[in-house]
Amino acid sequence: MPTSRIIRIPILPARMVNAHLVVGDGGCVLVDAGLPGSAAAVERALTRNGLGWSDLKLIVITHAHVDHAGGAAKLRELSGAQLVAHQAECAHFQGDAPMTFCPTGWFGRRFVRRDLIHETYAPFLPDVVLRDDQTFSLASLGIDGAVIPTVGHTAGSVSVTLATGDALVGDLAASGIMMGGIARLGRAIRPPFEHDPIAVGQALEALVASGMTTFHLGHGGPLPAREVLRHAKALRTAERGTPHPQRKLRRPLPLGR
Repeated sequence: MPTSRIIRIPILPARMVNAHLVVGDGGCVLVDAGLPGSAAAVERALTRNGLGWSDLKLIVITHAHVDHAGGAAKLRELSGAQLVAHQAECAHFQGDAPMTFCPTGWFGRRFVRRDLIHETYAPFLPDVVLRDDQTFSLASLGIDGAVIPTVGHTAGSVSVTLATGDALVGDLAASGIMMGGIARLGRAIRPPFEHDPIAVGQALEALVASGMTTFHLGHGGPLPAREVLRHAKALRTAERGTPHPQRKLRRPLPLGR
């Protein structure tokens, strides 16, 4: 039977931004590419676990925000890994269409005024593009799992689900004060931005119903299913924040460049 293990990669301290490696018998899957300049953090994680760039076979981009997709082009260049993501995000990956940020609370309303979330990154197109409800099996890497659409955080957000009951869900939920592990790491919260909270709640409930027991997050985490389910039920009455279009910066931010 295929086996796998999960390695959290700290892109920023205090679990403020996480990527994850899923290591299988036939290679590794990186879930999210972090900010531009995150290649060094990924390389350190590979090296600590006796792995190298050639072991990285697939990179899953859960959605197009800069802290999840910013390092994708460089990581593909270094590893030769295929990129997989949803078609609904492709215009953002290429820089052909601006993103829209819907703040979920006071932190999101402040964060959306900062340059970081509006930062562009090296454009790319995924090698594997999921359309509509299409899924992608990880069996060829010796991993009993799949990439599945979990729409809600963005129009094309995806997650990775494993037969172990682990779900790597990007920003479907977050935990901790200030979007990380400073305190209250075990309590689910809304991330700073959320396109459709009702859809997010439905996606989380469906993941729990499918047997997912541990949720690995882009910010904070991990969380047990019972806490995710509590959060998902609270989202049934949540409101969408006022949309803020992505703005053009006068100059790129020096994020590891």
